[in-house]
Amino acid sequence: MSPLTKLALALSLLLGTTITITSSHWVTAWAGLEINTLAIIPLISKSHHPRAIEAATKYFLTQAAASALMLFSSTTNAWSSGQWDITQLTNPPSCLLLTAAIAIKLGLTPFHFWFPEVLQGSSLTTALLLSTAMKLPPTTILLLTSHSLNPTLLFTMAMMSIAFGGWMGLNQTQTRKILAFSSISHLGWMTLIIIYNPKLTLLAFYLYILMTVSIFLTMSSTNTLKLSTLMTSWTKTPMLNTTLMLTLLSLAGLPPLTGFLPKWLIIQELTKQEMATTATVISMLSLLGLFFYLRLAYCSTITLPPNSSNKMKQWSTKKPINILIPMFTLPSLLLLPLSPMILTTT
Repeated sequence: MSPLTKLALALSLLLGTTITITSSHWVTAWAGLEINTLAIIPLISKSHHPRAIEAATKYFLTQAAASALMLFSSTTNAWSSGQWDITQLTNPPSCLLLTAAIAIKLGLTPFHFWFPEVLQGSSLTTALLLSTAMKLPPTTILLLTSHSLNPTLLFTMAMMSIAFGGWMGLNQTQTRKILAFSSISHLGWMTLIIIYNPKLTLLAFYLYILMTVSIFLTMSSTNTLKLSTLMTSWTKTPMLNTTLMLTLLSLAGLPPLTGFLPKWLIIQELTKQEMATTATVISMLSLLGLFFYLRLAYCSTITLPPNSSNKMKQWSTKKPINILIPMFTLPSLLLLPLSPMILTTT
């Protein structure tokens, strides 16, 4: 793919995202989502591998179905209320259809099955875009319409996402699939608290993006696609692997790292809302995710696989490090001491 094509697609992604997050009209929000979908498909299928083509097809079909549902939902609402404003969602059937559409877009359970498969068929850079930038427009729509949506349905989908995201990531050996299930689980946490504190959802989303970008950039630098590759990368780039281990532990939500902040605040907010049982359940479910994060961290720093061949191991090289990695890694590890300042600004 030529640099000019990549630039055009990147600008299209930026344009689509900007249109959606700044629009107050349903049709312009839908148009922004469509621009995003059409811009990301060539990036998914750029390798021309059958798996990449399959991933692009799955992505197109699911996103087209979600966009059609969203357009039908907004049209039905406009028909009954005469309003095209995103925040004026008053028709109950339209609310249900919109919830399903956003859940498909985000990859929330039970509409999550496409997401791990698409990530597995994409390159690490495209998987990074799918896990972060492509989540921003539907998350914005969810935030704008959260007061109109059915809280019981959102709660159920959020709990299912937290459970399935942790449970289905346990047996994976592909790093992209592990991070896909991690994304599903984190989105469950964000959706759970959106009914009570939308600002907290936004904070959790920003911190999730920070940590995920750091992990994907590090894995892209070492070209890590499987756990077996991760096991041998310590000898090549020990410093990079150390930061990867710490960022994974941060994404797992271990104190005193940044990832502990959103989970701590969400549990605190649920306790304030007299939902201590829910807070306890999601804390227990997060242990499932902690297991596969620890497994990734363990593989990246401690273990080397048995090797009886005479082939020489790859040792440390002078490969230049992407400047974006330290820029994203430092805040994804060290923001917890600044939490009082962050809380006063949200």
